[in-house]
Amino acid sequence: MRKRAFPLPWAAGYGLARTLLALGTLGTLAFSDAATLFREVATVGRYPLCQGVNSGGAFCLVSSQHYDTMRWICCLVLVVAASGWRPRLTAVPHAYVAFSVFTGISISDGGDQITWILTLLIAMVAIGDKRRWHWQPSQPLEEPASRQRNLSALLGTSAIIMARVQMALLYFQSCVAKLPHAEWADGTALYYWINNYAFGAPYWLRPALDIIVDSPVGVAVITWGPLVLEIALAAALLMPQRVRWMLLPAGILFHLSIAVVMGLWSFAIAMWAGLLLLLSPLGHDPDFKALLRRTRRHSVAEQPEVNAQSKERVPA
Repeated sequence: MRKRAFPLPWAAGYGLARTLLALGTLGTLAFSDAATLFREVATVGRYPLCQGVNSGGAFCLVSSQHYDTMRWICCLVLVVAASGWRPRLTAVPHAYVAFSVFTGISISDGGDQITWILTLLIAMVAIGDKRRWHWQPSQPLEEPASRQRNLSALLGTSAIIMARVQMALLYFQSCVAKLPHAEWADGTALYYWINNYAFGAPYWLRPALDIIVDSPVGVAVITWGPLVLEIALAAALLMPQRVRWMLLPAGILFHLSIAVVMGLWSFAIAMWAGLLLLLSPLGHDPDFKALLRRTRRHSVAEQPEVNAQSKERVPA
């Protein structure tokens, strides 16, 4: 009987996504104090609400006087998870912290929700990951592999596929939900977003962006461009891998621009992690050592040129 093989999920590519998700949540907790994260919301109540499933969150386990202590404990968990050490041991605590932040803080946004969902799916991958560091390249299954090991590999691969489907649906919904609104249809939506007092561009960036949004062609391009990119990302799973690699830098720049203009950095980092899962092949192992070697060679190659220019400027 013919056996079908599939790539193992325990590779450095999914590890990079884990690190990004941990860093995004870490930024939220490390740079916001308890008074900012936990406050009363009109018609809802004071956060954390600690009702139903949400009562299992980390911040519901302590009194309000110890929110900052719990916040720093969560930061420590996220630092260890981001480092890549022992993914099978840190995956569940990482997912628990992501859940606690999404359900506990009063200022949660879409990035926190995406982080919680992706972290939960990635935990299903990591619990079968026996590597010391998630940066290490994947190792082939032992022959013959145990039934438990085969099931762990199948569970991990299925979880990554589910994460990819989740990201594709997210981009599809994001694009389609904008289409019924007249401002997106006529290409003027970004004019209003950029000039919005709550989520608009910072004042130092307004002069440059005003040149674009005050032009009919410019505002139409930056309004319809994201729609085209989002529907392309939604269809990415149907595209060849070479096209997906081309979409990756476009998606990264897209969310970077949102972070710079609107200040949604944790959202951007979560979406970068999702893009890696969506657009990288299953079992992808980026060669970080080769990248570092190329960077060093480039730096060494430039050094003689810099020294030569410095010598030319020295007076005789």
